[in-house]
Amino acid sequence: MSPVSGPRPELAELLAAARVVSVPMRVRFRGILHREALLIPGPAGWGEFSPFPEYDDVEAAPWLAAALEAAGEGYPEPVRDSVPVNGTVPAVGVEQVEAVLARFGAVPAVKVKVAERGQTVAEDLARVAEVRRLLPDAGIRVDANGGWDVPTAVGALEALAEAGLEYAEQPVPDIAGLRAVRLELARRGIPVLVAADESVRKETDPLRVAREDAADLIVVKVAPLGGVRRALEIVAAAGLPAVVSSALDTSVGIRAGVALAASLPELPYACGLGTLSLMSGDVSGELMLPDGGALAVRDVPVSGELLERWAASPEVTQWWLDRLGRVYGQLAER
Repeated sequence: MSPVSGPRPELAELLAAARVVSVPMRVRFRGILHREALLIPGPAGWGEFSPFPEYDDVEAAPWLAAALEAAGEGYPEPVRDSVPVNGTVPAVGVEQVEAVLARFGAVPAVKVKVAERGQTVAEDLARVAEVRRLLPDAGIRVDANGGWDVPTAVGALEALAEAGLEYAEQPVPDIAGLRAVRLELARRGIPVLVAADESVRKETDPLRVAREDAADLIVVKVAPLGGVRRALEIVAAAGLPAVVSSALDTSVGIRAGVALAASLPELPYACGLGTLSLMSGDVSGELMLPDGGALAVRDVPVSGELLERWAASPEVTQWWLDRLGRVYGQLAER
């Protein structure tokens, strides 16, 4: 397979070189049991294009820009040689928490999913309490993915604050709601910081959340923001502390997240880049898994044998190639 020729190769080159994989998950995450991704080889390495299926072509365009940056240009010079990484606990039952955490090994912090559709705040409280019981000294942050309304978020975070939270990620779906939650927590003296994720990566203006004082920190992901260099620009312009997270990537996508975290002038929080532990396979024989709670800054070789093992079905592959063609057109119009 020949690599593509540069940061903006011809579509025909991309279609010829792309490989599509479908990797099984260990547990259901974001409602999925298999993570699909389209991988692109280039002169600087591999890029990953894996916007979730529900994202439209316009929203998926930055993901392609990020993949082309990785494959064609590579990454900026890092300022550190490793980055701290948190564990991630999906919205599982309390009885599964210990097994999930065991796959991450020693970590300085844990992100716990809350506000899962069909679950209650009581289940969230129990899950977080179990993490705190098992890891009494770890930092804990919760991620609601915008699943609460303002009153529910304030009530839930008041209760969850007893576990000692670093922050709550996207407790409500919109920027006005984030600001309302942040102000009400402060009024009540509840010591929980508010982090914006979707309100950064899914907004046409990723800096609006900072201008409106709607968050104490921002969560940044390389692919939705259009690449490492673009993400660095956004963090600098926002002027808020940043947490680097993944989008449930293979090792190729995790490598991009590590490049961003390694290039930030300051890195006050452990990164959400340990999500490969939630997957049952990968495209590299040298998995980007944390060692001692950190990920080293290094290249990721992609295995031809693993690309074959996890190759998507012909129907799924064609769906992704068709999507690549449409999104390439969106990117070309920018």
